[in-house]
Amino acid sequence: MDARGIVGWNLRRLRVERGLSQERLALAAEIDRAYVGRVERGRENVTITTLEALARALGVAVAALFVEPEPGAPRPAPLPAGRRRRSVEPR
Repeated sequence: MDARGIVGWNLRRLRVERGLSQERLALAAEIDRAYVGRVERGRENVTITTLEALARALGVAVAALFVEPEPGAPRPAPLPAGRRRRSVEPR
């Protein structure tokens, strides 16, 4: 797996572990949501500045995005589709 693939793999894994949608992560990192998707698919050459913004939004060190997955590890699962229900507090 090349470096872009490793970064994309880890980005998706960390995002899903934290229960964040691509949109929420993009807002927190102040980047475009479609760009996050392309990074996760390994289609973008990401700058160090963008990696720092994504790592900060995920609450991890930049180095966490470069951890090579175990051989044969399954791809990180996507979040369940649809919006989360808002919890309405009684007044």
